[in-house]
Amino acid sequence: MQKKNRVVIDPKVMGGKPVIKGTRVPVQVIVGGLAGGMAIGEVCKEYRVTAEDVQAALAYAAEALAEEKVHALPRR
Repeated sequence: MQKKNRVVIDPKVMGGKPVIKGTRVPVQVIVGGLAGGMAIGEVCKEYRVTAEDVQAALAYAAEALAEEKVHALPRR
């Protein structure tokens, strides 16, 4: 299964937030857990996802950030 197929967006699931397919675990929760110091194995155990799911969540987050538009604020 490709990484992109592991992350889905469905308006009927978690309000349309990106989640791991077949779960109600948002990408945001996985990335937040890792950022908070959890190891991949801990995330997998806590949220019942696979290491591949975690990698897919990270890839999705990286892609989302790469596409984000940043608008510079004028200097004061």
